[in-house]
Amino acid sequence: MPLHLTKVAVGCRTIESLQKRTLTRAQGGEVRVVTRMRPKRMAELVGGNLYWIVKHRLVACQTILRFEDRPDGRLDIVCEGVLQQVPPAPKKGHQGWRYLEPDDAPRPGDHDETGLSTLPPLLFVKLSALALV
Repeated sequence: MPLHLTKVAVGCRTIESLQKRTLTRAQGGEVRVVTRMRPKRMAELVGGNLYWIVKHRLVACQTILRFEDRPDGRLDIVCEGVLQQVPPAPKKGHQGWRYLEPDDAPRPGDHDETGLSTLPPLLFVKLSALALV
């Protein structure tokens, strides 16, 4: 089972703004996400997902297709252009990306049986800080 990454969707306040960003950046069915750091476990990540964090929640993911070096020394994480929503799961923000083990990752297509996706983002953040969700 492939390994996954998490990344904060900087500047996106809602899942809709993340979807809009993905649509504008997609070219040929792919989206490139630039990173400075080279993952040591790159081979394990291909076929896994890049999970996006919006307002302290994992809300969507994209399948990682490959990694490509850039002329400026950075690295492109090349993902599918399709953004798949996942049941929201609490996740603290961080800089850059972090590994996410397969057992800890929400799966695309799962249904939100808890009702967490209907909570307003600010209320969700406050409940998370109190360890209630």
